[in-house]
Formats: sequence, structure tokens, C-alpha cells
Amino acid sequence: MVRDARQFAVDELRLPDNGSYRNYADVERDYVVWNVIAAPEFSLDPKLWCYPVAGCVAYRGYFSEASAKKLADDLASRGFDVVVGGVAAYSTLGRFADPVLNTMMRWDDTDLVATLFHELAHQKLYIKGDTEFNESFATTVAETGLRRWLSVHGEPEVLVARERGRADYEAVLQLALAARGKLEALYASELDMEAMRDRKRQIFEALARDADNYDGTANGARNWLGETLNNARLASLGLYEGRVAAFKVILHDCADDLSCFYSQAGNLAEMKSDDRDAELDRLAACSKGGA
Repeated sequence: MVRDARQFAVDELRLPDNGSYRNYADVERDYVVWNVIAAPEFSLDPKLWCYPVAGCVAYRGYFSEASAKKLADDLASRGFDVVVGGVAAYSTLGRFADPVLNTMMRWDDTDLVATLFHELAHQKLYIKGDTEFNESFATTVAETGLRRWLSVHGEPEVLVARERGRADYEAVLQLALAARGKLEALYASELDMEAMRDRKRQIFEALARDADNYDGTANGARNWLGETLNNARLASLGLYEGRVAAFKVILHDCADDLSCFYSQAGNLAEMKSDDRDAELDRLAACSKGGA
């Protein structure tokens, strides 16, 4: 199945044809990397770490869970909101032939295939220093690719279930976005520190209740927000989903033609950061019926 999906990525999705995900490796642990994401106590802007190849990204990865937790404890002691999460797959952006890992094989088939497409999308287009753009682009490619994969393979019931799950996920994301708006307004206010801290707690508690009470087609909506609800967790959600609405508009305007989509996304990548953000904001507004 992996071999078929890998070839499908080349033939149908126009993703790179190279040695990545054509071999298997067992790293003999549950996750290949553990990522640390941190944000200040009264800010939703994630802390950045900079690297020679990847540029500045909003997370720091470790091959050791203990090392990740040590950094997280240090950041927490300095007042940061922190989350640590295990990662089952990552991309070296085509510089090495990334293998399919044992950590990826625990998933169901749809998640495995979607992840292959997601990681290969990073090899198609990647901007140093713009994690939100990179991850949202890859998420859009992965979801589009998976829909095509399931349609071609005659699995309409799986596609319907996936779409329902995605709709539930996006509904919970909307709850998180509403909480994010309240927090941004709070952090921009002139409340004293203790009052701001108390109001922050109330907002996160309300978000947890809203997610628990969400009545969708899938169970465990609260789990999509993670065990820890704090600034770092909301920041991490934004990294993977923050620009998806804008990319969906581009794909729609391209009549679902991926060559057109990649070209338009590449044009955005050539823009200066502020101009790119403004254009993505405009496109996201279009997705909501804005001007």
C-alpha cells in the first residue's frame, strides 16, 4: 500500500520522485522525535528556534523524550507555557531519503497515506522561517491527496467517514479560534498580571468545556486539543491549520488543478513575509464570504 501511495504521489499529485518513503526503518521507540513548543505566559506567539537548513521554526525537536522534557521544564520555570508532543514522522526536505518508520505504522491506512503526502509536500515547497505557511500548505496537499486516493481506490465509505471527522475537527478548531481571539484581546489589555492570569484560566476552562460538550459525529473532540490547554497548544494548532482556509481558496480558484495550485503557492513563497501574510489574510477572508 505504501508503494502504491508513493507512486500515486508522483503520478497524480506531482510530488517529488526520489528515494524518500521507499524503504523502511525501525527506530525501536514509539516516536522518532519529541517536539517542544513554547509561548510566553501572556502571548500566543510561539518561541522560535533557528537552524541552518530549516531556518527559524516554532518548535525544537529531540530524539530523546527526556531531553525534550528537560527543556520544557526549564522553559516552564522561566514562565513559558509549554507543550511536548511525540512526532511519528518528519521530513529532511529531500536532502536524505527519508524512510517509512515503524512509528508511522501504528496509524490506520488513511492517516499513513495522508502523512506520506504531507511530508512529501514539504519537499515540494518550503519557506525558511514560516512554519505556519509550510505546515498549512502540506496539510492542504495531504487532505486533497487523500481524497483523490480514496476516490481512485473505490473507498467512498472511508472518504465519507474521513470528511465527517475532518468537519468535526474543524468545528473544534473554530472553538479554539474563538478562545484565541478572546486571549489576544486579553493580552492586549491593561489588566494587572493577576487579573489577566485569572481571566486566562477562565478562557481555557471554557474552551475545555465547549470541546467536551461538542456534539459531532466523532467521539473525543476534546482529545483533538490535547491534554494541556495553554498558549503553546493554541499556537501549535495555528501552525498546522492557520493558513489552510487560504490555501483552499487557491485550490478552488485553480479548479482543483494541482499544477496551478503549486504555481500560485510558489508565487506566495516569493513574496516578502508581510506581503505574503496580507495576501493569505485576504484569501482567508474570501473563504468566509468577505471581500
